Amino acid sequence: MAHRRLVAQAIDFTPLRRELDLPDGFPPAAQAQAEQAAREVKLPQADRTDIPFVTVDPASSRDLDQALCLLRRDGGGYRVHYAIADVAAYVVPGSALEAETWKRGQTVYLPDGKVPLHPTVLSEGAVSLLPDVERAAVVWTIDVSADGDTESVEVGRARVRSRAKLAYDGVQSDADSGKLAEPIALLPELGKLLIARALERGAINLPMPEQEIEPDGKSWRLSLRAPLASEEWNAQISLLTGRAAAEIMLKGRIGLLRTMPAPDPHAVARLRLAGQGLGIGWPDGLTVGQVIASLDCADPKAAAFIDEAAELLRGAGYTPFAGELPAEPAHSAVASPYAHVTAPLRRLADRYATEVCLALHEGRDVPAWAAEALPRLPEIMTGTGSVASAAERGAIDLVEAVVLADRIGETFPAAVLDTNHGKPGGTVALDDPAVRARCDGQLTAGDRVTVRLTTADPAKRLVRFALA
Repeated sequence: MAHRRLVAQAIDFTPLRRELDLPDGFPPAAQAQAEQAAREVKLPQADRTDIPFVTVDPASSRDLDQALCLLRRDGGGYRVHYAIADVAAYVVPGSALEAETWKRGQTVYLPDGKVPLHPTVLSEGAVSLLPDVERAAVVWTIDVSADGDTESVEVGRARVRSRAKLAYDGVQSDADSGKLAEPIALLPELGKLLIARALERGAINLPMPEQEIEPDGKSWRLSLRAPLASEEWNAQISLLTGRAAAEIMLKGRIGLLRTMPAPDPHAVARLRLAGQGLGIGWPDGLTVGQVIASLDCADPKAAAFIDEAAELLRGAGYTPFAGELPAEPAHSAVASPYAHVTAPLRRLADRYATEVCLALHEGRDVPAWAAEALPRLPEIMTGTGSVASAAERGAIDLVEAVVLADRIGETFPAAVLDTNHGKPGGTVALDDPAVRARCDGQLTAGDRVTVRLTTADPAKRLVRFALA
């Protein structure tokens, strides 16, 4: 799917920041501790700088959590080396810096600048896995069979050195032309294998195009962008590591899982009926995830089916445990127990879950500061996650409203994504510009329609259409 762009003139996101009570800068004590840690923290003695790690991220990113190197094992299978930025080495338990990260919970992204979880002297400097500098890392080494099964897992602290900072679009281009850099030459092969195994387990991935806001000189550009295959391959390495972390914690009977309940059978039955109405085939024996994987999300009826399938993925949360194992440890979208450990620069929980894994793997007690944090983390992550989602949606709503404000009454071709299940109204996706919004009228999911813009209010960040 090609990019579709909507350009807005200068927009002030300050009211949105104020509405969400987002902090501006770090308290002096927290900032000073970050700067001191950046200068004084010693790198681990264990040396893995011989491993030719590379990072794969959006081109503009500098808060680089992960670096990878993929090797083929003698006799078949793969060896995954995955280095994760060692944030815990720089944030002292009980410090002002730690306290501030608990207030923030996670990095919040806005078009005019992010609100980072950690001061940039760490997140984009001393801790980030930038190329050609030695960094402290938690290195996961995971052996995967030729069939995609995890055979062994090692994890420990070490110093590492990334060889290159790669971007998703460049990786995709190199993969398409067969010119991938050696450390990730196996990424398409292993990524596709892990995707196939995940779908066999019952995993569900929703490949909907994303609305993204990017700077365009003094203006802002809203784009609709389909996910690249390289992004999904890279995500599979993170998911592989998260599943390994979950197994370590379950075996050690202490940890923090990312969980999601299994879809309600009635919801699956409704999705199957919706698929019939949309003309989506569902062969016997295929899982929800396998059906979705077979669709072209650019097809309006497929997009409507995928949007309906999102209703199955409800109730995600964090589940702490110590001693007694969780009754439902799995994450239904992953179709396996799973934990967040691969983005500690951007997500608070990862720092503590990683420390649990390190202790259990090394056969020592989990540090008290990490164990005591586990039951408190779900509330923090849920609350700050809501703020991050509100910031993302609010920014998109604002850009849409600003650009469309002088186009009231115009008509646009669109596809119906969802409806109010028998009641008038629903959500439409315009062909161009890249807008998704509520629409009044009697709508049928998957239909092609023409809609008229009735409301575009920047003050309320509200856009609304009516069936023409």
